[in-house]
Amino acid sequence: MIFHKDKLTVKKFTGRREMGQAAAADAAAGIKELLLYKDDINIIFASAPSQDDFLSALPEHDIAWERVNAFHMDEYIGLAADAPQGFGYYLKHHLFKKIPLKRIFYLGDTSSPDSQEKEIARYTALLKQYPPDIVFLGIGENGHIAFNDPHVADFADPELVKVVDLDLTCRQQQVNDGCFASLPEVPTHAYTLTIPALTAARYMFCIVPSNTKAQAVYNTLYGEITESCPASILRTKENAILYLDSDSSKLLNISPPIYR
Repeated sequence: MIFHKDKLTVKKFTGRREMGQAAAADAAAGIKELLLYKDDINIIFASAPSQDDFLSALPEHDIAWERVNAFHMDEYIGLAADAPQGFGYYLKHHLFKKIPLKRIFYLGDTSSPDSQEKEIARYTALLKQYPPDIVFLGIGENGHIAFNDPHVADFADPELVKVVDLDLTCRQQQVNDGCFASLPEVPTHAYTLTIPALTAARYMFCIVPSNTKAQAVYNTLYGEITESCPASILRTKENAILYLDSDSSKLLNISPPIYR
């Protein structure tokens, strides 16, 4: 099923695997289209269990990965460099080791305020040098995109990268997803690409499975376009597609819809 909400295209599927394969096929087509008139392109990748089906299907497509530069959109502060919960670690093992990318720009974990400022400046400069063409992303249980939780989200953010504190819903999601055993283990701060950094891309492919995202999906589509649900900004974006499975879209089947 396909429908539109404002400028956003929404595609609903029965299962996660079907959803991930469809998103991968659309993403591959978008990459190939851009490579027809660009020497190389720049892609921002999300790192979360919600992306597993999509990322596993992506290498099945014949893509000139040697012409693609890769960024990731956020990273915890305070984790060991080899921690499996790290987003750079996730992308390396779920995708980057499987495809011959031209360049990979990892967002580093640094502990002191001075080093964080330098890391923000470094990654900001890279994003300006290699402006994103495509973003692959998800939606958090609190409606965040990247780590732009409602209390720090800014649709007109002047920065491209910043350090944020993570709200309780965001941190609890990491436990719900099985990434951490308990809430105290989840870092309290992270780097994130800001909302303007993400929406600057020509294409946005947003993959959102699971029952735990149903309310956030509903709020994204039928609430106000506001920072209280950061993902609602997708409704203003041309060439943005939201992919849902039967679980994440379950509240959309209620008539009249229930908003809370």
